[in-house]
Amino acid sequence: MTTLRLRPEDPADTGAIRRVLAAAFARPDVAVPPEVRLVDELRGSDAWLPELAMVAEYGGEIVGCALLTRVLVSSGTASTPALALGPVAVAPHRQRIGLGTSVVQAALEAATELGERLVVVLGDPAYYRRFGFSRADQLGLTSPWSGLGEPWQALVLPPATSGEPPPPQGEVLFPPPWSKV
Repeated sequence: MTTLRLRPEDPADTGAIRRVLAAAFARPDVAVPPEVRLVDELRGSDAWLPELAMVAEYGGEIVGCALLTRVLVSSGTASTPALALGPVAVAPHRQRIGLGTSVVQAALEAATELGERLVVVLGDPAYYRRFGFSRADQLGLTSPWSGLGEPWQALVLPPATSGEPPPPQGEVLFPPPWSKV
C-alpha cells in the first residue's frame, strides 16, 4: 500500500522540490520556470518560514509542495505580518488524485497552529474556494495583483484565542523575489 506523508520540507528535499516545480510549471518558452527561481530566492530571504514549506511524499517520492512565506499588510504607519500561499505544485504524473489539496490543507493547518491569521493567494478561485479563500478586495486588501479581480484572494484563519482583533486591512507587501514572477 502506498502511503501519503505530509510534512515540512527538509534541506535534502530541495532537488526533488525543484524537479516537481519545473515539471508542474513547464512551458516551452522558458528553460526554468519562474516558480523554480522564486522558491530558490525565497529560501534565502527573511520571508522564508521553513515550518510552513510543506511537501507531499507519496511512496517515498516528493510529488507535491505548498509554500507559505511572510508578507506584510501595511495600513498607514503600521505593518502586520501575514502569509502568501504559493507556489503550489504537484508532479504531473500524480495530479488529479487530491495531493495538491492535501498539501495545501497541511500548510494551512500548520499556519493555524502557529497562530497566523491571514493568508493571501493569487490563483484559480474555483480551486482555492474549497479552502475558504474569497476575494481579497472584499477583505480590504490590495496588492500589485488587485486589478486581476477574483484570482486575488485571501483567507482568514481561525484565531488562536477569542477576542483577537480582526485581520489587518491594507496593502499587501511582498518580499523582493515575488517581483520577478
